[in-house]
Amino acid sequence: MVTDLFAVVRPVSHHWSNEDSILSIVVVALVAFSAFMAYAETALVRISKVRAAVMEEKGLHGSVVLRRLLEDPGGFLNPVLLVTLVCQLVAATLVGVIAANVFGGVGVAVATVFEVVVIFTVGEAIPKNLSVRNPDRAALRSAGLVSLIVRFPPIRALSGLVMGIARLITPGEGETSSVVSEEELLAMADAAVEGEVIETEERALIHSVISFGDTVAREVMVPRPDVISVSSTALVEEAVDIVLTAGYSRIPAFEGSVDNVVGVVYAKDLLGAERQGQRQVSVATLIRPAHFVPETKPVTDLLKEMQSGKFHLAIVFDEYGSTSGLVTLEDLIEELVGDINDEYDQEGPDLRPLGEGCYEVAGSYPVADLAEVLDVELPEGDWDSIAGMIMGILGRLPAQGEEVEVSGYRFVAELVTSRRIDLVRVAPLADGS
Repeated sequence: MVTDLFAVVRPVSHHWSNEDSILSIVVVALVAFSAFMAYAETALVRISKVRAAVMEEKGLHGSVVLRRLLEDPGGFLNPVLLVTLVCQLVAATLVGVIAANVFGGVGVAVATVFEVVVIFTVGEAIPKNLSVRNPDRAALRSAGLVSLIVRFPPIRALSGLVMGIARLITPGEGETSSVVSEEELLAMADAAVEGEVIETEERALIHSVISFGDTVAREVMVPRPDVISVSSTALVEEAVDIVLTAGYSRIPAFEGSVDNVVGVVYAKDLLGAERQGQRQVSVATLIRPAHFVPETKPVTDLLKEMQSGKFHLAIVFDEYGSTSGLVTLEDLIEELVGDINDEYDQEGPDLRPLGEGCYEVAGSYPVADLAEVLDVELPEGDWDSIAGMIMGILGRLPAQGEEVEVSGYRFVAELVTSRRIDLVRVAPLADGS
């Protein structure tokens, strides 16, 4: 015959005793401690190592202990969960004992209602909601006590056992990396703008910095057809006319063709020679060494080289050794902060809104940038510009006025010169057709 659990603990008396008062005090203490553990758990799992490091730099009280805890998330999470569970189970058991003594047969129902309402509300929901509202403060407040619990030998041994079993169940799998991905950083920046923590311009800069790391020289260079250059056999007076007309401070010099760049000519050297009466001197006497980079050169590496080498212009070549274009320090900086125009820039905008969702776009405009403006996905392929996309889809150079339909938009080649598309008109298809 099975003996009733509550009868073993104490005969049913149906009245409140001193022992019940003591047990009630224990229950309150256990629920309170369980609530603190729930408060700490929510805060600690929401704080990143980076955030903890920032708080440590500010010298906030408890930040050193917090940073150490976050170095091993599994090391504090298992003990916290264990202590929380023990407190709640013991509290629930004691509540059942008290309810059976006081209410007799209906004590089980009373205890169940109390455990669900009070333990869940006070011991879980309320502290976790408070922690979510201010996780930084909650993490700093709870870090010290959690650190003591983690170091308690019995709890530490049981936690190690749990982690060992987890490794046996998932052999060869490491812990989830705490490194923030690019996607998470972008999402955080977007959320910060919505929360008015940072400005829209700051968000744009964050996006530019992240995309900068994935950019190569081919994507930011001035393409070969747009490169202003001078023959090494040209006279100084001829070269001066070129740099004054173009408004550039340095241009590449070539022998025979642009595929054979032999150096760079500086406007200040040309003007100095002209002032000294050397107008009929060959440009070859003023050529300075050029720097060459492949199309696939990451712009982050190129920027570092330009800084350390103290040069502002590099010639970009393709896999066959032919000149693809050139890239300047200004091009790299513009990739980060946007277009930089001075009083001598006469070029119109690469993207001009025409109204009703229509745009006039330079053929060299990047596909990725236009996709962001239109908020659509444009085809990806072996091209970087809108002109390249159109020719890639058609498989040839279009005739002027020819069009293609892509992603709900009509792309019209408005200006085609020689072997390139200079201007494209973009318009939404009527009724999405």
